[in-house]
Amino acid sequence: MGNTVRVVLDAMGGDNAPGEIVKGAVDAVKEDAEIHVILVGQEEKVKAALASLEYPKEQISVVNATEVIEMAEPPVAAIRKKKDSSIVVGMKLVKEQQADAFVSAGSTGAVLVGGQVLIGRIRGIERPPLAPLIPTEKGVTLLIDCGANVDARASHLVQFAQMGSIYMKHVMGIANPTVGIVNIGAEEEKGNALVKETFPLLKEQEDLNFIGSVEARDIPTGPADVVVCEAFTGNVILKMYEGTAAMLLSAVKKGLMSTLRSKIGALLIKSALKATLKDYDASKYGGAPMLGLNGLVVKTHGNSKALEIKNTILQCKTFVQADINGKIREQLLQPTEEG
Repeated sequence: MGNTVRVVLDAMGGDNAPGEIVKGAVDAVKEDAEIHVILVGQEEKVKAALASLEYPKEQISVVNATEVIEMAEPPVAAIRKKKDSSIVVGMKLVKEQQADAFVSAGSTGAVLVGGQVLIGRIRGIERPPLAPLIPTEKGVTLLIDCGANVDARASHLVQFAQMGSIYMKHVMGIANPTVGIVNIGAEEEKGNALVKETFPLLKEQEDLNFIGSVEARDIPTGPADVVVCEAFTGNVILKMYEGTAAMLLSAVKKGLMSTLRSKIGALLIKSALKATLKDYDASKYGGAPMLGLNGLVVKTHGNSKALEIKNTILQCKTFVQADINGKIREQLLQPTEEG
């Protein structure tokens, strides 16, 4: 049990809770014997979802939480008032070091507020960002920030770049991750005030492999391993990315089914197309970690199904065993902590 990673899973969060959430937990523990999942939620519903599934009983436990924070609720008020919600109860387990990570497909706002208020920031981290991996032509890129800080300062973006670089090096195994900043052109003098202020600061960082500006249209080709921006821009990029991918997939399917000849062609290319599309399925990469907290918090899509939940749980194990938070403290904050 010494190597076991304990992952708290919000069983009540998301559009497909608790069924798909519980199934994802079961799939994860069946795949990895070093993971223990703590399902937090309304006990009767969670146990009912578990009842029809076969799994190693010692790897899953259930903690009762009678309340649920709904998507439309104001996050700050919900965290304060719903003390027995699955998000609050689950995060307190991480805060009290009874668990190593917290995962939720529930309210993004509540997860972000809870992460900062209940678990807290690593000393010296100004703003924890949300950092999803997005599929590209070359593999994956870390988009940071995509939802936590819509108003950010240049110093925040520098820390985002540093934390993102640490994550890509130690979780994704990229020896010297390249870092770019989202801009409206390649020239250094372009951009808004925030980008113009941040650009020279990133150039000065000896611990970063900074390559300069990245335009949004180039992100799908994978020009940088880490793409930095404030959360307003990042969230727009992420949702446009997802929407365009869904639209193109729908258009391809419609075209392939339009005539008898195209249907025959679809049968011939089905396996190759399926394999290609699998590489661009964001669910295989898990959720978006909130970097810079005293414990690991990961947000998955609200419509997550079992596969994404499973992969997010497995992702948590890699994050914890790589000691990303410890590396952030060591590499970013030594001068700060001396004071």
